[in-house]
Amino acid sequence: MNAIARGSGNGRRGMPWRLIGWGGAAALLAVPAVATRFTREVNWDEADFIFAAVLFGLVGLGIELAVRASTSRAWRAGAGLAVFSCFALVWVNAAVGMIGDEDNAYNLWFLGLIPVAIAGAVVARLRAGRMAVAMLAVGAAQVLIAVGGFSADRHGAVLSMVMASSWLLSAAFFLFSARRGKSVR
Repeated sequence: MNAIARGSGNGRRGMPWRLIGWGGAAALLAVPAVATRFTREVNWDEADFIFAAVLFGLVGLGIELAVRASTSRAWRAGAGLAVFSCFALVWVNAAVGMIGDEDNAYNLWFLGLIPVAIAGAVVARLRAGRMAVAMLAVGAAQVLIAVGGFSADRHGAVLSMVMASSWLLSAAFFLFSARRGKSVR
């Protein structure tokens, strides 16, 4: 069965999903663009739009690469959750900060999780079982950072612990993929 018949995203059958994904990113950028014109509560400048566009572009690229890397739905779900986790860390820290406000230096620890996750994926060579270990380690690291920041901001620490569950769920999907014997192409 060829790639077009499977709908793997390499042929025309995968095209609607790509259009929906990239169109969704453009629509998300349009929301603050419209809101900025009509309300004072939303006040984005050019730097905000550039930041959001780059971030959405990196998320889209990450998802594109994940879809191309494996045919396993569980592996793709694990990779998608890892990409989402990176996005959420950056977005929350840039918007309001995880611990305290966005200017709190403690929040840099959370941003340090992203290169750790990327390094873990490289060391794992994208193999599902090893990716599960890497994502579990990043999730555990996020929980430890949150515990360290508990005295500075209880609510932010709890939020961070809850957000760590996306890394742990990613690890579970990778583990499921490994147990089914499916990994990268």
